Amino acid sequence: MQPRRFIQADVFTAEPSKGNGLAVVVESDDLTDEQMQQFAAWTNLAETTFLLPPTNPAADYRLRIFTTAREMLFAGHPTLGSCAAWLHCGGKARDEGKVIQECAIGLVEIDMTSAVPAFVAPQTKVAPMGARAKSDLCAALRIDMSRVRRTAVLENGPIWNVLELVSAEDVLAIDSSLVRWPDYVGVSVIGPHADCADCDFEVRNLSPSSGMSEDPITGSLNAALARWMWSEGRLTRDLTIAQGTCLGRSGRVFVRAPRDGSDRVLIGGHSHIVIDGTVTL
Repeated sequence: MQPRRFIQADVFTAEPSKGNGLAVVVESDDLTDEQMQQFAAWTNLAETTFLLPPTNPAADYRLRIFTTAREMLFAGHPTLGSCAAWLHCGGKARDEGKVIQECAIGLVEIDMTSAVPAFVAPQTKVAPMGARAKSDLCAALRIDMSRVRRTAVLENGPIWNVLELVSAEDVLAIDSSLVRWPDYVGVSVIGPHADCADCDFEVRNLSPSSGMSEDPITGSLNAALARWMWSEGRLTRDLTIAQGTCLGRSGRVFVRAPRDGSDRVLIGGHSHIVIDGTVTL
């Protein structure tokens, strides 16, 4: 047991305490898998991360990501929050304008050239959702199937069962208390706001793998959704996505559509350092 640098960040919001909290253990070299998992369970946050020296020479740092119950291959708000923590603690990127994170899915680039940092959305597998699965999810959440515009099963590390509804109001009307963990299969919902709204879409992530009934703001989900839209020719401009509204959060995810014929979809958001101290582990 020894004191270690510890950061708590708030991610995907312009207002500290209105986003998704993240615990970051900065000095993690000698911690075992069991110690990491136990500490992640103790923090009781959606995710806790551990910063390590990279094993890939192209990376600036290596990251391990844990929920209260398991290790994750990749997650969005831990990527941006951990990058902010690494920079706050004196990290220096090899290349100006970007930070390279090594994690279980490989190298993830965080672009630092715009108003907010943004990670390059990983490649996403898109598969159809079966009719039975769609029916079961709608029945569990009491969603009128006529309000479902599209469905898909997306995978970018995590797997997302997605229902795209007719409107943001449909998304906000879902009762998250209907979620029962662990018997319930997680579902993610998205719906468009009216043209005059400040945000383009509303997103909710119900019964996520972290074990909560609803995740405040989910970067990896929004990355998968943006990749899905891009694959179908529907991501033709930059988007602002709201999440966490029903939890009293002001989550904002900024999607940057690919430029100049590339396929780089960027997922950006603000990060705030709210606690900087030590933890004994």
